[in-house]
Amino acid sequence: MAGGQAPEASPGRYQRRRDEIDDDDCADVLGIDVRGPDADPFDIPAKRAPVERLRRWRQAALVLNASRRFRYTLDLKKEEEKEQIRRKIRAHAQVIRAALLFKEAGEKQNHDTELPEILPRGFGIGEEQLTVMTRDHNYSALQEYGGVKGLANLLKTNLEKGIHGDEADLSCRANAFGPNRYPRKKGRSFWVFLWEACQDVTLVILIIAAVISLVLGIATEGIKEGWYDGTSIAFAVFLVIVVTAVSDYKQSLQFQHLNEEKQNIQVEVIRGGRWIQVSIFDIVVGDIVALKIGDQVPADGVVISGHSLAIDESSMTGESKIVMKDQKSPFLMAGCKVADGFGTMLVTAVGLNTEWGLLMASISEDNNEETPLQVRLNGVATFIGIVGLSAAAMVLVVLFARYFTGHTTNSDGSVQFVKRHTSVKSAIFGSIKILTVAVTIVVVAVPEGLPLAVTLTLAYSMRKMMADKALVRRLSACETMGSATTICSDKTGTLTLSQMTVVQSIVGEVKLQPAGNVDKLSPTVVSLLLEGIAQNTSGSVFEAQVMLCSHHTTTKDGSVEVTGSPTEKAILSWGLDLRMKFAEERSRSSIIHVSPFNSEKKRAGVAVVARDSDVHVHWKGAAEIVLSLCTSWLDVDGSPHEMTPDKANQLKKLIEDMAEQSLRCIAFAYRNLDLKDVPSEEQRINWQLPDNELTLIGIIGMKDPCRPEVRDAVELCKKAGVKVRMVTGDNLKTAKAIALECGILDDSEASAQAIIEGRVFRAYDDTERENVADKISVMARSSPNDKLLLVKALKKIGHVVAVTGDGTNDAPALHEADIGLSMGIQGTEVAKESSDIIILDDNFSSVVKVVRWGRSVYANIQKFIQFQLTVNVAALVINIVAAVSSGNVPLNAVQLLWVNLIMDTLGALALATEPPTDQLMRRPPVGRREPLVTNIMWRNLFIQAVFQVVVLLTLNFRGRDLLHLTHDTLDHSSKVKNTLIFNTFVLCQVFNEVNSRKPEELNIFAGVSRNHLFLAVVSITVVMQVIIIEFLGKFTSTVRLNWKLWLVSIVIAFLSWPLAFVGKFIPVPRTQLKDLILRCWPKSGESAAQQTQDDRIAESRV
Repeated sequence: MAGGQAPEASPGRYQRRRDEIDDDDCADVLGIDVRGPDADPFDIPAKRAPVERLRRWRQAALVLNASRRFRYTLDLKKEEEKEQIRRKIRAHAQVIRAALLFKEAGEKQNHDTELPEILPRGFGIGEEQLTVMTRDHNYSALQEYGGVKGLANLLKTNLEKGIHGDEADLSCRANAFGPNRYPRKKGRSFWVFLWEACQDVTLVILIIAAVISLVLGIATEGIKEGWYDGTSIAFAVFLVIVVTAVSDYKQSLQFQHLNEEKQNIQVEVIRGGRWIQVSIFDIVVGDIVALKIGDQVPADGVVISGHSLAIDESSMTGESKIVMKDQKSPFLMAGCKVADGFGTMLVTAVGLNTEWGLLMASISEDNNEETPLQVRLNGVATFIGIVGLSAAAMVLVVLFARYFTGHTTNSDGSVQFVKRHTSVKSAIFGSIKILTVAVTIVVVAVPEGLPLAVTLTLAYSMRKMMADKALVRRLSACETMGSATTICSDKTGTLTLSQMTVVQSIVGEVKLQPAGNVDKLSPTVVSLLLEGIAQNTSGSVFEAQVMLCSHHTTTKDGSVEVTGSPTEKAILSWGLDLRMKFAEERSRSSIIHVSPFNSEKKRAGVAVVARDSDVHVHWKGAAEIVLSLCTSWLDVDGSPHEMTPDKANQLKKLIEDMAEQSLRCIAFAYRNLDLKDVPSEEQRINWQLPDNELTLIGIIGMKDPCRPEVRDAVELCKKAGVKVRMVTGDNLKTAKAIALECGILDDSEASAQAIIEGRVFRAYDDTERENVADKISVMARSSPNDKLLLVKALKKIGHVVAVTGDGTNDAPALHEADIGLSMGIQGTEVAKESSDIIILDDNFSSVVKVVRWGRSVYANIQKFIQFQLTVNVAALVINIVAAVSSGNVPLNAVQLLWVNLIMDTLGALALATEPPTDQLMRRPPVGRREPLVTNIMWRNLFIQAVFQVVVLLTLNFRGRDLLHLTHDTLDHSSKVKNTLIFNTFVLCQVFNEVNSRKPEELNIFAGVSRNHLFLAVVSITVVMQVIIIEFLGKFTSTVRLNWKLWLVSIVIAFLSWPLAFVGKFIPVPRTQLKDLILRCWPKSGESAAQQTQDDRIAESRV
């Protein structure tokens, strides 16, 4: 492989679970869980997880604060309520609308009310009249207003040039008919997050303990000294709650911003005679909107003109039925999708005057979902929590037993509890202290923040990915992208610049480069060619005076602007070079029927009738396909000649020569038709334009240069173990030339197995497809269905598949893929809604950046897990051993709460927000079934935890001797020793936080200066620790340390760095720890052997 050898895949890395392959579709259709009851509840598919599966993991999780833990997961109850609301709105839309408008009017008006004007000033029709007509689809009312033309006059709209579109006009229309917005439910305030953070069971117990401790302390020691213990615990709990709430609130704001970005759809409207892109929220009544296949209808309205315009109204009516729209059935509903054809519409109702607006206003916009990694971390948190609860219970029992049997002593050496001598008040006070320590151990041991670290890193990644031109629609896609093993990419606009230009053309055996050669053609040929260019197009040409052009507009020669798809713009620009006057050419003939471009047919057609009643059927499309339909060709003088085999071969050779230069070849052809052969207007809807016995007019070759950064991006993917495959509608030769240029193909790979045509792949059965799918690098002349078949075959053999798509027909493949990537510029709304991530600049290098971020999410979570588990293990072991052996714990409740804050919220902020590095792209893809805690992490964790436990327990039991404190009083020396243990423990976590940044790399400081948040968190932790030790001793039960003891703490903590460095040279087994443990059980031997066999099969395939 060029540029370095691909990383070796670990065994079983790409293996899919049985249910992901075989049962996924079934589960999606039936809505039931097809897996057995013994399956791991914390294992869900990345897409379309059954409700039962989602419900099961919630029931299995050990949760102390449900409102916080489940905040960013799908609210199953709310989803059911949403569906009920949808049904109600369809039935009672007008009642809800009236209520909302009444409420809105009440808020706007003062005490004195005025009667509204019947008609808005300057318009001939009112808001209510328009809304009623559109809602009821009242065709007779439309006719009374004079049809679409009369309605446009009432709305002061020019059907050719649209509305004026200046600020005054837009403001006037928004005031008269309302804006295209709806009341949004406000996001939760900071106080809600604060309240949710308070609902943690353990924190509630600690607050109660703090209150009791405060009361007893004041009663026992007086108000001057007795308030410290209770107040310090309460303050520590308050600090944990506030920091948690602030972190969660910031995440919520990020998600809110991303939701707004998702809903901001761009719409094409004509204003002041020119087509422009505006936000869907800026649409006003009277606007003329262009609709094409895959678009979302932005507001309610009526059809002005359309060709084969078919609307999918299922989102509003609930019926999966495609409805044809024309002059007799002109009403369009907002929120519906254009299933086929194209046309223009006049907007008649916006915002709350549409059913779509009512629906959006009534349904909460929370799109929470649980991701597979989040659910798996809930499983990890549950396991650790059970261990922690058991440890806390054991500590509680041991401490109570030692306390009430007189085996615990105060710091001055006196026995704490003496039967019949110790007062009830003192006994309760002692018991509360023991309970507080046990509960605090639970706080530290149950990592509530672990699953939420996923949300934190996803929120951070999503915000950064926006800057990298990627808008995430589904959270789980971020994770899954890190596991991608192959990317099936489109060509046009993704691998190429989408800046097509005609570089070769031949008409009537005359090469039209330069364009001046058009004079060699007869007027008949020129007329037919320009008619075909001007009429058989979905683009347009805006010819304006130079003085009307703003500096924001890219124009041709300062006065002409071409709009449409890249292909249409290239053809229209070529027509302008041939001295075509677009408006004049369109006026010379009238369109009577259109056959829009179709990915299956690879061609588009139009039937026009000229002023002399001649009917011409024009076709344009893939050169070799159109050529195969031609029985004659047009000579330079306009005379037709028979398409002989020799002539056909000559033209095929011409097409192949162009294709080998990576040109896209388009052919133009036509045929005459008698007017009597044209069906009547009623029968014309289902008329199939004749595409036989065509006459070839000419062939053009268009160049779309590769993006300059694509080759490097493809090379980076190869090094990362991700195979890039190109799926294109171009012919085989063009596809091969582009693939070689982009680096997808090497010369050695340009074989029959690496390059295949869609029809060949389509003809295979399922088994054959699976056998050849992995070898395919380029699929040419493919249809969207071929792309879908390729995705399914790759998934079957174990690949994690990312797919790019922009067309409506790409929606099934985007939906089926593990990660669907739609294009933000060329992509239709249907494609975007079916995708998981929108690539805003349509650039393949942005897709590769998404892969980097996907791997970064997983890597950051692993760093955080390693850090948190080290703290968990060390804190638990130290307290358990100390409690069992001496009856006292070196770390008290307030100290443990501070440690919890460091390892939970602050640790997540520091480690879960590490930006991606180049090192991530030198590894193989992250296996979705790989354990979260790898052998390398176990090694690092074990080394650090053992080091901390040994050092701190040594200080606990031998500290007085080692620190030469034996000459001091027992009370003071114990406090100094415990303070040193606490200080050393916290500093060990700070140093280990730096270690956790690079679990596998020797240089743990690489890139640390660029991560300002990490540096800030570490700095705050150190500063706070100094303040706690030096100034807050009364609250934390610590004493000030001299510089020597500070140096001892720092030196001990510093040793974790060289220890981690040396530890990374210790080899670890490739077999995961879980598998090694399973081999110890004879019963699992057979299943383990089967698993190993499956792993080998998956590895060999991928």
